[in-house]
Amino acid sequence: MKTVQVIDSHTEGEPTRVVVVGGPELGEGSISEKCDRFVTEFDHFRSAVINEPRGSEILVGALLMEPQSKECLCGVIFFNNVGVLGMCGHGTIGLMITLAHLGRIQPGRHMVETPAGIVEAELHTDHSVTVWNVPSFREIKNLSLEISGGKTIRGDIAWGGNWFFLCEDHGFELLLSNQKELTDFTIEVRNALHDAGYPKVDHIELFSPPSSIQADSRNFVFCPGGVYDRSPCGTGTSAKLACLAEEGKLKPGQTWIQESITGTTFQASYEEDPRNKNRIIPKIRGKAFITAETTLFFDEQDPLGF
Repeated sequence: MKTVQVIDSHTEGEPTRVVVVGGPELGEGSISEKCDRFVTEFDHFRSAVINEPRGSEILVGALLMEPQSKECLCGVIFFNNVGVLGMCGHGTIGLMITLAHLGRIQPGRHMVETPAGIVEAELHTDHSVTVWNVPSFREIKNLSLEISGGKTIRGDIAWGGNWFFLCEDHGFELLLSNQKELTDFTIEVRNALHDAGYPKVDHIELFSPPSSIQADSRNFVFCPGGVYDRSPCGTGTSAKLACLAEEGKLKPGQTWIQESITGTTFQASYEEDPRNKNRIIPKIRGKAFITAETTLFFDEQDPLGF
């Protein structure tokens, strides 16, 4: 009977499951090489930790490992119900709260290795974490995309640790009660993007005015596994900041409050990237809370064990 120890948390409503004991041995090399090995040799482990019967499709996993860089606290590979993620903003916040829960870190700033690059996170004393994300940028502005019914929509393609198509030209009310229609629409948009030659874009982010006067914008984020993000999405907010910065609509250090489809918020801003004037360093702050410590059991006689 194999066991795996995990700790669950949620960041502004979006769950994270951190594997702390019992993960696969990924050998030596960079975190990118370890991530490739995880994908090719241990995809069954990813699925078994996240999917039914032990989990659900909305979970995001975080495999904790030793960092290659001595300046980093840890390395991490994020994964969901269908594959791995380059970076995960809400997951990094959840990871910091988990490490604090385990007594491994105190409030302060820490460096974390991810497949998308090294990110910095500051643990605060109020269950909140600030993440300095990977350099983010807009690649394509105002892309026209034809969807069913001869309708044309427009949006931007941007990188915030994952690839996003960001769209305000959608015609929907971003209400939680509309999540089925929003999910169907964003699946259609993703398929149209892939047909149009943009297969790398796997997240779709819709925007509208916020429901709260404290927020600047409301979003609905469709994730690669066919589910929507319950939080405002850290990498999606980073991609949004990159678009706003390039448009001159948000200045360095200026606060942007991003509201999620569930009404939770991230406080965001950005710094200029000193190494590349065409990129920004997003800064995302949100709160996370521990929800469970769990031992997962893997019985070799269980035909659905993996």
